[in-house]
Amino acid sequence: MKFLINCDEATTICDKNQYGEATLSDKIRLNFHLFVCKCCKSYTKQNQLMSRIFGKHLTPCGGNEKLSVSEKLELEKNLQKELNDK
Repeated sequence: MKFLINCDEATTICDKNQYGEATLSDKIRLNFHLFVCKCCKSYTKQNQLMSRIFGKHLTPCGGNEKLSVSEKLELEKNLQKELNDK
């Protein structure tokens, strides 16, 4: 197993991990990379934050529904608050 991965591979694994698609070896390689790479560590934190924020606003829809203006403003307000808290 190749433990050393580049940043492109790390971000791909990070994205897969967000959706529960990363294997155990992927997670190990990602964690090892995050230990030594501050940029990818930051990317991972931002990715988790965005998933958490947007996840709160997901609702099942028929595909044609859109956020209302007030929902967009609320989402923007929550995102700005989370970014300012970090």
